[in-house]
Amino acid sequence: MKRYSILENREIVLLKSRPCFWRKCTFCDYIMDNSTNVEEMNQINHKILKKVTGCKEALEVINSGSCFEMPKETLKAIKDVVTAKNIKKLYLESHWVYRHRLADIRSFFEIPIVFKIGVETFDYDFRNITLNKNAHFKHPSEVKEHFDSVCLLVGIQGQTKEMIRKDIELLLRYFEYGTINIFTENSTPVKRDEALIEWFLNEYQHLKDHPTIDMLVENTDFGVGD
Repeated sequence: MKRYSILENREIVLLKSRPCFWRKCTFCDYIMDNSTNVEEMNQINHKILKKVTGCKEALEVINSGSCFEMPKETLKAIKDVVTAKNIKKLYLESHWVYRHRLADIRSFFEIPIVFKIGVETFDYDFRNITLNKNAHFKHPSEVKEHFDSVCLLVGIQGQTKEMIRKDIELLLRYFEYGTINIFTENSTPVKRDEALIEWFLNEYQHLKDHPTIDMLVENTDFGVGD
């Protein structure tokens, strides 16, 4: 498992955490990287964090869940790295259910944080019924109150061009940052829509050059994962 990489504008680490509290999203088997062995998690995470150099003055920390599911010792280690390596911006991810606790993390780290959320789509029914995301908001402005960046999922059977056009429009209108993930089939029953993906990559290829949007054609395009 690759757990450290350097992107154009930040370093990124993939750390281990406790199981995601929800674990019911229909499309996700990312929880296979979870652990309940706190000692093992901290040992692996400390080793990976030692690779951070501060060369970009920005660090993204991802895990198979929310940042709140990382051990407190790991959070302390991240803060130590932030201080030691003069990190000026931190990227973290959280589920919608933790939205009222984000201020605690911002206070803990004491530097600007770009909080990311995997909304997958702004279509309420597709998000909560088809994908079973358990993120019950009606409008992007509700998300913007808490989060700085949204992650969208593209290319699942059942999505339409109209849904994706709307998702991209809302991302660009309400958020400075965003991540667009092309769906990669995994051990779940959810399937790719190849024709929809081909259309999207042609229609929105210009977003690959957008300064604050990451487009992941493969789920390992950040240089971490397996």
